[in-house]
Amino acid sequence: MKVFCTFVCILGALQKSTALTPLILTTWDFLNATQSGWNAVFNNSGSALDGIEQGITRCEVEQCHGAVGWGNKMDENGETTLDSMIMDGVSHDVGAVGGLRRVKNAIGVARKVLEHTNHTLLVGDLATKFAIDMGFREESLTNNKSRDVQRDWIRDNCQPNFRRNMAPNPRTSCGPYKPINPSIASNRQFNQHRDTKDHDTIGMVAIDKQGRIAAGTSTNGLIHKIPGRVGDSPVPGSGSYADQEVGGAACTGDGDVMMRFVPSYHATEMMRNGMSPQDAANDAILRIAKKYPKFEGAIIVANIAGQFASACWGLGSFNFAAANSLLGGATLFNVPCLNS
Repeated sequence: MKVFCTFVCILGALQKSTALTPLILTTWDFLNATQSGWNAVFNNSGSALDGIEQGITRCEVEQCHGAVGWGNKMDENGETTLDSMIMDGVSHDVGAVGGLRRVKNAIGVARKVLEHTNHTLLVGDLATKFAIDMGFREESLTNNKSRDVQRDWIRDNCQPNFRRNMAPNPRTSCGPYKPINPSIASNRQFNQHRDTKDHDTIGMVAIDKQGRIAAGTSTNGLIHKIPGRVGDSPVPGSGSYADQEVGGAACTGDGDVMMRFVPSYHATEMMRNGMSPQDAANDAILRIAKKYPKFEGAIIVANIAGQFASACWGLGSFNFAAANSLLGGATLFNVPCLNS
């Protein structure tokens, strides 16, 4: 497993090499997840869907940086809920879960939605019931760390939180709240809950030995989110997207903003129109920044030939990981953000 490489150091080789697939492409520095996905599609000759499920499951088990899986990022009630999706680029089938409660393997449940239903997205307690019916174990997603974080948050008057246009002032109080006239209230606040170590979603694009493409995401969402909130991760075209004719993409960042622009779909369509993965990634990010210049986010993009790229905004720089026959094992890359 390679540890680090700046993106430009092998960009030329990636553009010219014929050994670009199979491919695993992953947001952030989740090298173990990338390697697990690679083992599935290369060493074990699994499908792209297997690569997505096994790679993301590794992150859910390891609680990658506290950003994925159980025991972190609890909502206002102190409960962790999970969002996940998986998309088959060949059939265009999608399976997704939002606000999944009391089941740890969200990407596994999402794949069951894909394979055993005619639906796309199941949410909340009824998604949990479906998971149990499919053989998943029901168990608490809380641990001692999340209990301590929740206790400290309440002691700090529930700061920060995501409510606005409320009385009493949600910046100084835990409520209970009542709505007030938005014309005399505060506007949307950005980046209240993030720091440079606050990696959120794992997004992944996989191409297997048969050239089949898939994409997926998993997250435990925003810490102290309003109960019931679901972000971009389980929304097809927002969290991730895959199309066998073109390629795929996956996103991470300020999901409440990014989902309004379906950036994974947008980047894929830009490649369909002739853009390179890098130009498509840039275009998807800049389209969001034009409307929301204070947002933070990133995208990974791959075409069906296995060429890949990434772009980001508001993060300074962005780490992502990839594995293919040229790179060998999981390799970490870094790109400067477009507003750096």
